[in-house]
Amino acid sequence: MQRFKNILNFYINSSLHVALAVVSLSLIGVLEFNLGIDLNLLFFVFFGSITGYNFVKYARIAKLHHASLAQNLKLIQVFSFFCFLALLYFAFRQNIEILIAAAIFGVFTLLYAIPLWKNKQNLRNIGGVKIFIIALVWAGVTAILPLMNRISPGELGITFFQRFFFVIAITLPFEIRDLKFDSGSLHTIPQQIGVENTKKLGYVLVVIVFFLEFFKFHFSVINVIALSLTLLTSVYFIKTAQVNQGVYFSSFWVEGIPVLWFLMLLIAKILS
Repeated sequence: MQRFKNILNFYINSSLHVALAVVSLSLIGVLEFNLGIDLNLLFFVFFGSITGYNFVKYARIAKLHHASLAQNLKLIQVFSFFCFLALLYFAFRQNIEILIAAAIFGVFTLLYAIPLWKNKQNLRNIGGVKIFIIALVWAGVTAILPLMNRISPGELGITFFQRFFFVIAITLPFEIRDLKFDSGSLHTIPQQIGVENTKKLGYVLVVIVFFLEFFKFHFSVINVIALSLTLLTSVYFIKTAQVNQGVYFSSFWVEGIPVLWFLMLLIAKILS
């Protein structure tokens, strides 16, 4: 059991789980619009997610809630290095438009961890910005990269904002969890409006995500059913989120919601 727990912790702490979630969101758009799968792009997104997330997380390793990772940090650093090499390999297999778009979102990721100004502030430390930077990068990587030049600009815009609001909604349980870690200067949503109002905001965002589906020209009942089940799952986790939550509540279960969405949509497409 301890060995399984160690493997699970490495899977989460090395950002494999979050990378799988990002790839799943990328694949959802491909399935929704019945497009061909570009494996080179998916691997590019996968290894880019691991590289970016591990850079952001472990650039600030001194934070209290990462102290327990110190003994495994070297292993994660080696793993991240090889993922970076893989990222470079698949980067050379992308067209220039993909690379430019990825570079823009990559800059946001770097500035999330690297100080920008003389007072050593980065984007993460600017009050009220953190969750929106995360949503922007996720929405850009999972909507724009796999779908640009493959669907109409209108549907691309709707898909982008749908992903944007969805990511904010499922990030709220993390924001609630981090209340005991985050500095008051961050002005996170739970810090500003409280836990219960944060949950209400999550419900509103879920409703927005649902109704955006009906503005897509490529409407499908299968897509709506898979989305509805995903959003109901999201509502459950938003509702049950607490400051003192289980170790895996957000980092595994909430983070895995995009994977669940992808699997439900895939199964529905296969059975239809």
